[in-house]
Amino acid sequence: MKNIPELYGSLVFSDRVMRAKLPGDVYKALKKTIQNGTHLELDVANAVAVAMKEWAVENGATHFTHWFQPMTGITAEKHDSFISPLAPGEVIMEFSGKELVKGEPDASSFPSGGLRATFEARGYTAWDPTSPAFIKDGTLYIPTAFCSYTGEALDKKTPLLRSMETLNREAVRLLHLLGYGEISRVSTTVGPEQEYFLIDKELYRRRKDLVFCGRTLFGAPAPKGQEMEDHYFGVLRPRVSAYMHELDEELWKLGVPAKTKHNEVAPAQHELAAVYDTANIAVDHNQLTMEMMKKVADKHGLACLLHEKPFAGINGSGKHNNWSLITDTGLNLLNPGKNPGENLPFLLSLAAVIQAVDEYGDLMRISVASASNDHRLGANEAPPAIVSIFLGDELTSLLSSIEKGTSFTEPETVQMETGAKVIPHFMKDNTDRNRTSPFAFTGNKFEFRMPGSSLSSAGPNVVLNTAVAEMFRRFSLQLEKLSSGERESAAKELVRKAVTEHKRILFNGNGYTEEWVNEAGRRGLWNLISTPDAIPHLLDEKNVELFTRHHIFSRGEIYARYEILLENYSKALQLEGRTMTEMMEKDLLPALLAHTGHTAAAVQSKKELGLPLGFDIRLLEKLSALYDSITQRTEKLSDDLKKSADYDDILETARFSRDVILADLEEIRSFADQAEALIPDELLPYPTYDQLLFSV
Repeated sequence: MKNIPELYGSLVFSDRVMRAKLPGDVYKALKKTIQNGTHLELDVANAVAVAMKEWAVENGATHFTHWFQPMTGITAEKHDSFISPLAPGEVIMEFSGKELVKGEPDASSFPSGGLRATFEARGYTAWDPTSPAFIKDGTLYIPTAFCSYTGEALDKKTPLLRSMETLNREAVRLLHLLGYGEISRVSTTVGPEQEYFLIDKELYRRRKDLVFCGRTLFGAPAPKGQEMEDHYFGVLRPRVSAYMHELDEELWKLGVPAKTKHNEVAPAQHELAAVYDTANIAVDHNQLTMEMMKKVADKHGLACLLHEKPFAGINGSGKHNNWSLITDTGLNLLNPGKNPGENLPFLLSLAAVIQAVDEYGDLMRISVASASNDHRLGANEAPPAIVSIFLGDELTSLLSSIEKGTSFTEPETVQMETGAKVIPHFMKDNTDRNRTSPFAFTGNKFEFRMPGSSLSSAGPNVVLNTAVAEMFRRFSLQLEKLSSGERESAAKELVRKAVTEHKRILFNGNGYTEEWVNEAGRRGLWNLISTPDAIPHLLDEKNVELFTRHHIFSRGEIYARYEILLENYSKALQLEGRTMTEMMEKDLLPALLAHTGHTAAAVQSKKELGLPLGFDIRLLEKLSALYDSITQRTEKLSDDLKKSADYDDILETARFSRDVILADLEEIRSFADQAEALIPDELLPYPTYDQLLFSV
């Protein structure tokens, strides 16, 4: 292996490579585009394309692809070779600026929410020069946006780029009003933490529910789960350690700053965290991370599960989204500093976040809504479906003093006392952490803990960027009316007003308790438990106005996403219904029938021998009753799946899927798990929980 600095980014068309490969004027023009968002001329694109192709070919690439993120939630790519025929039997390697800047995939074959009909196939991919190109599997990957022939965004990236520009514009506007004229750009930075499960590949292939749905639809609990709390941060097993080592190397080559790796709480569960990066690059990197997790796992005889709740009874997986704001001068707007009470950029940014989360908590819930994440939220392993903010003791005291107009004394830093003299002294943090909070302040950033592990992190960041930008806009409108000498006191009043009017969103307690659910209801906070509860609010006028005002989405683009989210929810549950039906009829019921037959034969033998039959008869009756219950409910599920096609309205279909199909699945599971616990493993044609969770 190369040393890490040499390995890192070796397959990335990085700034170092651009400086070496591009003419000076071309390099400056491209950097200006990347740093300031200015337009890139075609002659510059042509020069970049030539250098990019030469570098790619030098590194073994034969093809290029426009790599984009359609509304499937995963990535898409179409590969073209660099070859161009020259004469019979001869080719040259070519790549033009036009090919770099624009591609043309079939837009009607991706989810479009009605923006593209089957006969309207044309769509465009457009180069995102702010996210570096890279080489993977002998192909040059060019990060792109994806739009329709008529200009609507058909992807996750375009709205994210729009929201980043909006936040930049409004943040710079506000900072200039506060006297920070040297700041010309504010960027959103994101650091996603990615949780996942690793199981044996051969066992995975024998579970149709894992293959088709990403989660086990039934399964009796293993004798041991996570109750001993011995897996979290435990010693890595050899196969897992080897996997993680190779995964790090592959990600480092691609410029993904993989930093932290460890065992998570549930057996077979793990986590990888990356260093912060600009939001669109961080989203690209996280998509690459999920892809490489699966690819490297396959090489190690493993399967990587990214579903939010692959196994019942143990923790599911999330993707914690660490979000902050950084200026081009190096100022972190969410860093309180040594004197937070006088740090106006921090106070206004904090006030903007508080007000944004309170007013648009429904959008934050919508941004993480899916059939899979519904299983996780509120399950005492993840935040509740209620959006609230944790600030910790120090900031809560600071805001309380601002609201009341009293002085604030920053608490002294306290030395940690462990009682063991040999341990070196270190300073204690000013506040504890809160794992139950959906949106927690963690020192100089906010950690959004609601996103699910399989989710594209673009959506949550679009909402955060846009909602906070709206608050910056409102603050600027107030301050622009005043002279420069009046703005400081007016800014402090804006902070006080935001805290006073939106403090209901602040909660430092235990989010897992029923008392908090009741308290949140009294405060008037959103509690959108399921996806069909949440998605309709995307069309609320306040939310439509937010997105259209800032040109993040048009009304048509908003409705398209409403339709896609609901369709995806219904399709996921219907797929689970069809898979459950097949597994009951082909796998569990035949095994249950075989065990019932063996038990009946044993009963008959004991009867002939005159032996006592009490337990055997009860077991036979239980097995027979379970067989009848599962059969009846599987037939009902089949009928209900047919009924779901009778609904024309997408919201009604989603509600039917939740209220009927999901209920059917859960009812069948309750009987199936009981039956599985009674059937010998050798009669089951699929692996059980103890095999899946403890075999690696």
